[in-house]
Amino acid sequence: MEFDKDLYSIQEVRDLVRKAKAAQEEYASFPQEKVDAIVKAVAEACAAQAEPLAKMAVEETGFGVWQDKILKNLLGSTMTYESVKNMRTVGILREDKANGLMEVGVPMGVVAALIPSTNPTSTVMYKCIISLKAGNAIVISPHPNAKNCIYETYKIVCRAAKSAGAPDGLVQCITTPTIEATNALLKHRDIGIILATGGEAMVRAAYSSGNPALGVGPGNGPSYIEKSADIPNAIRRIFDSKTFDNGTICASEQSIVTERCIKNRVVEEAKRQGGYFLSADETEKVGRFIMRANGTMNPKIVGKSAKVIAEMAGITIPAGTRVLISKQTTVGKDNPYSREKLCPILAFYTEENWESACRRCIEILNNEGRGHTMTIHSEDQSVIREFALKKPVSRLLVNTPGALGGVGATTALAPALTLGCGAVGGSATSDNITPLNLINIRRVAFGQKELKDLRGNNPAPGAQSGCACSAPCGGETAASMLSREDIERITRAVLSRLAQ
Repeated sequence: MEFDKDLYSIQEVRDLVRKAKAAQEEYASFPQEKVDAIVKAVAEACAAQAEPLAKMAVEETGFGVWQDKILKNLLGSTMTYESVKNMRTVGILREDKANGLMEVGVPMGVVAALIPSTNPTSTVMYKCIISLKAGNAIVISPHPNAKNCIYETYKIVCRAAKSAGAPDGLVQCITTPTIEATNALLKHRDIGIILATGGEAMVRAAYSSGNPALGVGPGNGPSYIEKSADIPNAIRRIFDSKTFDNGTICASEQSIVTERCIKNRVVEEAKRQGGYFLSADETEKVGRFIMRANGTMNPKIVGKSAKVIAEMAGITIPAGTRVLISKQTTVGKDNPYSREKLCPILAFYTEENWESACRRCIEILNNEGRGHTMTIHSEDQSVIREFALKKPVSRLLVNTPGALGGVGATTALAPALTLGCGAVGGSATSDNITPLNLINIRRVAFGQKELKDLRGNNPAPGAQSGCACSAPCGGETAASMLSREDIERITRAVLSRLAQ
């Protein structure tokens, strides 16, 4: 009997979750040392295959640059492992004997991991490492356009985990990715938490599934070049970020905002380093390719080079062009340059001073990208401080490439390929997601006081305190509970009755 593909995929999800749940129940009894050995084995196995998996991802998806995806794979494996290896995540995490408190790490159970096509192999590595480190099982839901490289990465993780002693079924992957399968996974009652990395619709589905979820909204980070900035270094960092893997990291810069007093220097430096400023006609031609009719990003431009995008748009650009730049004066949903563009295209805004630049950056973020990331290039600590206080982002990156700084490669932020956007961005956290986001903490609290200690010198209601009456009045006579007006009213009533 043949089943429809969607029905088959739903049944597969149910089977995978059931296996993962059983494996996790066994894994939950493993001590920290055994968990750590499994995580280390997985990280080492992934790092060893960083290059072939990078090439496979580019070949299958057509997104990005394989040399850069090697670095992403090392971020998802080696760098992630190094940042989490000393974390205590299972068993007793902390004891405070003086205050009678104990904290116990409790795994969330089965992690549902949605994997995007832009960073497929590195995201599998990263999510598996943080999930296993937290004592959880994981079920991977691949993007259909990257299913082969995702499945290959899963097999490497699975083999390494099992060889290090992990229970069979601890790591699972859907082999028939469909929308129905993803929905079944998100809504399955045995899912402990969802890690959603992907398009905006997918993230919304995760949050509306009925299960706990950690998702990532779209990035649309402006990069402000303030008048005190080292302009050559600022442009170099922005271009390094925007061309890294052809701009497929959502923390990468989407626009440059600068001040009029340094505009000409910024423009000349951008040209010198391979930026091409589009004419009005070229801006219109390229703009048609950025968004689809339904208002979403056109996948044809994602992860493509400036040269390829120019060819698609039918324009001619100089040899060596790294980034396409369009001068803009407006921000809105109908202006594709003011939105997220996962490729080497930047909008360029000029403002009178840092205050108006600050307002422009907020306008860009409110248009798209609230809660995500932005960068500032400045040596003025007071301006940096003002931006930190006012910008609706979870990461304000200073004098560093946005794509690499946001994921923790060039900053001290936790290495992560899932970046929380906080409440302002519709996310449950503003963290770079780590194993600590994938555990609950059971708190054991020993009694320190008795009720009488809390009451101190205040007697309990109903307690005897020398009152002459036989009623349990709690130490207060009825008269002491009356106001002056009550006493006067009662006295007058008694006198009136006596006079009759």
